[in-house]
Amino acid sequence: MKAYIFPGQGSQFIGMGKDIYSNSSIAKKLFKYADEILGFNMTKIMLEGSIKIMNNTKYTQLAIFIYSVIKSKILTNFDPDMVAGHSLGEISALTAINVLSFEDGLRLVNKRGSIMQDICTSYSGGMLAIFGLQDSIVEKICKKDPGIVVPSNYNSPEQIVISGEIHALMRVSNLIKQLKGSKILTLPINGAFHSPIMEYGKKKLTKVINKINFKYSRCPIYQNINASPVIQSLEIKHNLIEQLTSPVKWKQSIINMINHGAVKFFEIGPKNILQGLLKNILKNYLI
Repeated sequence: MKAYIFPGQGSQFIGMGKDIYSNSSIAKKLFKYADEILGFNMTKIMLEGSIKIMNNTKYTQLAIFIYSVIKSKILTNFDPDMVAGHSLGEISALTAINVLSFEDGLRLVNKRGSIMQDICTSYSGGMLAIFGLQDSIVEKICKKDPGIVVPSNYNSPEQIVISGEIHALMRVSNLIKQLKGSKILTLPINGAFHSPIMEYGKKKLTKVINKINFKYSRCPIYQNINASPVIQSLEIKHNLIEQLTSPVKWKQSIINMINHGAVKFFEIGPKNILQGLLKNILKNYLI
């Protein structure tokens, strides 16, 4: 069975999309259509803008979504048995399999990015990637801290991401540095995504999502919040809303997809970030 996976933030770069824009008339039309829907030239930002603008959450999410969805639309053999998307990538996956129309998916990402960017501006938060420790150890350290700091991405057996208030992250980081074999990487993100800090935006996102028509899925989507296959539109909507403040259960999703028959994984994005996580998951769980 074939599984298609869609990345979230982190795989963006200036010039992304130039290859498909130049070589496909369908892609070029969709890029221009995206600009019309948004009311500004997102294509120019992607192809020749500044990295400072591109790294703004609002534009990053749009760029990854536009590239991933257009890439799926121009593939001649896109026929997934199952799909999954990492954070933002969940909306890309839903649009690729026509649960969402291109127009609705784009407008949803635009609103989602704006909501999250507003929270980033109002609340001081960040994210740390932690390597070399078991999930349970990181979870225990976070739970003991008096501030807001939680696991936000279960990416692979060797990598877990935590999100939270800056001071809470510093305290947790100092404790983790004392543990043998651990390594910490500060992510270039000025927000605490998938944490309680995002709660402020959940009501706004709920209003946006409830106005959108979600169709019945042509194949199961393994959603971040529960790592389980979902087809029903109401459940997909609910999970997409809850994802904003809940951890991304990525490694659990991949393991479940494999257990349910996936033997080939295709990443639809500008880089191969998810392929790296996939290799690590396979190395640790499928010996």
